[in-house]
Amino acid sequence: MKADRLISILLILQNKGKMTSRHLAEQLEVSERTINRDMEALSAAGIPIYAERGIHGGWRLSEHYQTKLTGMKKEELMSLLLSNQDHLLGDLGILKHYETAFQKILASSPDSIRKEAEVVRSRIHIDGAGWSPAHDTISCLSTVQDAVWSERKLAIQYQREDKIVERIIHPLGLIAKRNVWYVAAETDGEMRTYRISRLLNAKMLEDSFERPADFNLSSYWESSMKEFKQNLPRYPATLYLEESRLSRLERERYVKILNQAPYKQDWIKAEVQFDTLESACEIILSHGPFIRVHSPVELKERVIAQVKLMMEQYESTNEEWI
Repeated sequence: MKADRLISILLILQNKGKMTSRHLAEQLEVSERTINRDMEALSAAGIPIYAERGIHGGWRLSEHYQTKLTGMKKEELMSLLLSNQDHLLGDLGILKHYETAFQKILASSPDSIRKEAEVVRSRIHIDGAGWSPAHDTISCLSTVQDAVWSERKLAIQYQREDKIVERIIHPLGLIAKRNVWYVAAETDGEMRTYRISRLLNAKMLEDSFERPADFNLSSYWESSMKEFKQNLPRYPATLYLEESRLSRLERERYVKILNQAPYKQDWIKAEVQFDTLESACEIILSHGPFIRVHSPVELKERVIAQVKLMMEQYESTNEEWI
């Protein structure tokens, strides 16, 4: 609704200071023309809003203006309640502050909303962690966090697959993907992402750095993930599989089914994409006799060789295996 959108514009400008029509349109999912009309409506209503022209321009509220329209809707409060990631806030050392802030918001809300919040809390619990226990050690997280806040350079030792490297980085932001922490940083004029659990050492330096004015952490991470996925290894194969196995194969983490077609009786033929030859062989073997390789030949030969080796081990009379 327009009234809700106008309130959202006021709150966004109050919190962020200045926004272009394009950025407001993207955030509110409307057109730039709609945003311009909304600005005319706000100005006509006596709101001290004005436009700064030029390449670094945008919409801004008068410096001393502050809206009092801070009352929260029931749905807005529920979204805050359900978005809490306890383990991530705990990693950052701010979990108790979240709870305190939430209780303050709740205390200032009407009785009906407070009661509904308690009902939601008693019926919905979101656990963002995976089933496997987290093995990531994050001993350097607090140091990295301090450097991000204070815009200070970091001297790090980073464990790569085959060697240890040392870098001076400009830490621009922290990213949590499930229960794994990363730091986005600039080094030698290029952007890099470092997994914090692989930092062997991190020391915050006295030197500060200038944060790029156009850097947006969420946009960087989105483009970085897109590039990462595009560069993942791909190993295509054609398989015969029992139809009952299809749903399980679709749930495999490193498998993508490109297309499928009925073959005979309860079997189907599928074009599948694995990461590597090795992972393809392991996954196929885990399905036993319910999957058969059609191509490529090297995958078929690898599976056959592994099956023969297993048979030899079970048929062996060597006392070491008894």
